[in-house]
Amino acid sequence: DYHIFLKLKKTRKQALDQYLNVVRSSLDEGICPRCHFEDLTRADFYGFVVPFAIELMKLRDDSGIDIKIRLCDTMGYGVPFPNASLPRSVPKLVHGMIHDAGVPGDLLEWHGHNDFHKVLINPATAWLYGCSTCNGTLLGIGERTGNTPVEAMVVEAAQLRGHDERINYVVIKEIGDYYRQQIGYKIPTNYPLVGRDFNTTRAGIHADGLLKSEEIYSPFDTGNILHSPPGVAITDKSGAAGIQHWIKTARGMTVPKDDARLQAIRQRVDQEYTDGRTTAISDQEMDTWVDLAFNSQ
Repeated sequence: DYHIFLKLKKTRKQALDQYLNVVRSSLDEGICPRCHFEDLTRADFYGFVVPFAIELMKLRDDSGIDIKIRLCDTMGYGVPFPNASLPRSVPKLVHGMIHDAGVPGDLLEWHGHNDFHKVLINPATAWLYGCSTCNGTLLGIGERTGNTPVEAMVVEAAQLRGHDERINYVVIKEIGDYYRQQIGYKIPTNYPLVGRDFNTTRAGIHADGLLKSEEIYSPFDTGNILHSPPGVAITDKSGAAGIQHWIKTARGMTVPKDDARLQAIRQRVDQEYTDGRTTAISDQEMDTWVDLAFNSQ
């Protein structure tokens, strides 16, 4: 209604007739139209949306040409709860389109925005209730707060349906590398799956767990699946365990936490932060300090 009355300055009937005429023209040319149900999560679902979809399905039956419908959560109002009210409940929206409007699930698409941080859970919910397709963009880049990240939905599908041997998940890492190196796009370092530090710990207790078993503090085998093994960033919170993990990962050496050389490096790290440092120790600094500690003895 916001778009019909405030943007188009039309009545519902005028908007419906105009839209259906465009669809008929497309069908006359043999084109499979994709109809955007813009601002669906603020619309009168049973007063306008379902009757509109029913008319579209009649045109589909008459023409023998499929008509796709894109369910647009334009302002990010959708919620994944089946007990929420329409038009905000994603489960009720998809269920109503399939069972009340007669739209086959394979003709439905979900198109979401991230205004309220539901850009991933909403399309996943739409999938579970019968919507076949989710629109998305690489890294979620899009209008205002962004759209559904394609790479996130690939991993979400794997969590819902299991590992798919047809998918090369390493491409997810390559996407991040391409955006950083070729486009110059600044990906937040803690951005899931592709941020440089998405699986890097700064806590010594976590580093200690990683040394004992990566499964303790890794959600999945990031090294094998994404070619991004877990890492440790050295800070004043890393302790001996963090330094031990760094040495093992970077140099391939297993050194006890009470080793005098490792403890010398730890003292150097602690002194940096005692002197007021606030940033993590770089790999280059660690390389230098490890060389000094291990080559001087």
